[in-house]
Amino acid sequence: MNTRLIGRLPKVGIRPVIDGRERGIRESLEEQTSNMAKSAAALIESTLRFSGGEKVECVISETTIGGIADAAKCADQFEREGVGVSLTVTPCWCYGNEVMDISPLIPKAIWGFNGTERPGAVYLASALAGYTQKGLPAFGIYGRDVQDSDDTTIPDDVSEKILRFVKSGLAVATMKDKTYLSIGYTSMGIAGSTVNPDFFHDYLGMRTEFVDMTEILRRIEQEIYDPEEFKKAFAWVKKYCIEGEDLNKTPSDRERKDWEWETVVKMTLIMRDLMIGNPKLAKLGFGEEAKGRNAIVGGFQGQRQWTDFYPDGDFTETILNSSFDWNGPRQPFVFATENDSLNGVSMLFGNLLTNTSQIFSDVRTYWSPDAIKRVTGQKLSGLAENGIIHLLNSGSTTLDATAQQRDAKGNPAMKPWWEISQEEADRCLASTRWCPGNKEYFRGGGYSSQFRTAGQMPATMSRVNLVKGLGPVLQIAEGWTVELPDNIHDILNRRTDPTWPTTWFVPRITGKGPFKDVYSVMSNWGANHAAISYGHIGADLITLASILRIPVCMHNVSEENIFRPSAWNSFGSDKEGSDFRSCISFGPLYK
Repeated sequence: MNTRLIGRLPKVGIRPVIDGRERGIRESLEEQTSNMAKSAAALIESTLRFSGGEKVECVISETTIGGIADAAKCADQFEREGVGVSLTVTPCWCYGNEVMDISPLIPKAIWGFNGTERPGAVYLASALAGYTQKGLPAFGIYGRDVQDSDDTTIPDDVSEKILRFVKSGLAVATMKDKTYLSIGYTSMGIAGSTVNPDFFHDYLGMRTEFVDMTEILRRIEQEIYDPEEFKKAFAWVKKYCIEGEDLNKTPSDRERKDWEWETVVKMTLIMRDLMIGNPKLAKLGFGEEAKGRNAIVGGFQGQRQWTDFYPDGDFTETILNSSFDWNGPRQPFVFATENDSLNGVSMLFGNLLTNTSQIFSDVRTYWSPDAIKRVTGQKLSGLAENGIIHLLNSGSTTLDATAQQRDAKGNPAMKPWWEISQEEADRCLASTRWCPGNKEYFRGGGYSSQFRTAGQMPATMSRVNLVKGLGPVLQIAEGWTVELPDNIHDILNRRTDPTWPTTWFVPRITGKGPFKDVYSVMSNWGANHAAISYGHIGADLITLASILRIPVCMHNVSEENIFRPSAWNSFGSDKEGSDFRSCISFGPLYK
């Protein structure tokens, strides 16, 4: 059950296909084929969760599938039970076209057992050829090492591919029929803020809903929010949100600052309610407002029509994107500042693949070793010795990026919300200051979070861009966050707005193309913003993009970890060129 959005959570359908010849062959394979299905289901259900914390459920076909009638029964069962991802398993030869899953919108993969007793690999190759011929891209999974026929374990290489495919497929299925909520429209001429409904519909299967920013004013003035929750939230803010330095030449008085705090808290409640609704509003007599927009991701224009006279959205965006608020740890929202919908989509991809909150940042500055030495008189060492990228934005990123959470080994981390303790949430808040907005930028005031990402964490920077005549493309850069010495950080950070949150990022360099050096990564980045996810998830992003028919134009993922549908092999031996050609040929998933 989806606890936040309308619509059931997608399930994973396991299709055990079998040689349909009875009187000896089918009967001898039933147990082995069924056991493969059970093993796959156990792996998936014990490993994967949705971003709300719900466990992933598998549905195994009621019978093994040996022909068209069995396939039809399975399809009917899967439709009834809400299957959104299809995994076929088999140890043997099967009649490919007869047992095929022909639903064009459901991501599909086949695990062909590597054993010598029966030709599972032969069926796998035949089936993949059939899927390719019919224009139904499918992923092929085949273990490197031969297994015995009675072996029910799943080898590590097979397990990795199954989980990568299922995670990506579930992300696709979860987005379908949900909404991007655009509050306002284009901010300051930013290309990604020009929300493109055709992209959302054709590639993601999503709706786009536009709500004017005046709706927030209406709800503030008419008090269309939960007054009890407002009291709770405002008390929490006064206790835990510590004000930082005010660099304005003419600071606002206390009365104005207190009004701004009250306003940004109300804005947070209202924008959340706009996304997912709030049943308490119905009890207050606002039935229509109680329903929300079923938004899995949203964005707020803010600049300039709002921020020229009202507090900015930094506090709201920060709290929504974080994994906790006045109600304690909770599922983060995915919310884009400046209504950069394409960065919002990038954040959504990362959230669905990792179940963690996402960092929203400007790709602000490349600092070369020479420039750092000139400005600070010092050299950096370790990961940062060849240069760093300054990721910075006006206080709108997740508080999880303070890196005050810890993994099982005690290392800085960003965790799924259900693993975050109240103590960790409190440390994130204690590491943050809330600085009054720069009135030269934000005439209406407001508060920006101020922190720097502590320690070192694996991270992946990504971004979807739209290209005229081509469509969407995805950029990926795996690397690490790094913590600079205080004396270097302070000098570099003071050269920009020091009241905003900072993440120092070092991409993994390959010596080739856009990853020739750190400068090249910055130089080849296709937009002003990026989404940053905890962990190295580039391979998962590549698999997800291939299901959505979005080519990857830049990445530093090793070739052996790239997993795309087998049909991609028919479009040339150069993997990145074949990716573009495949995506163009097959076209958007939902068009």
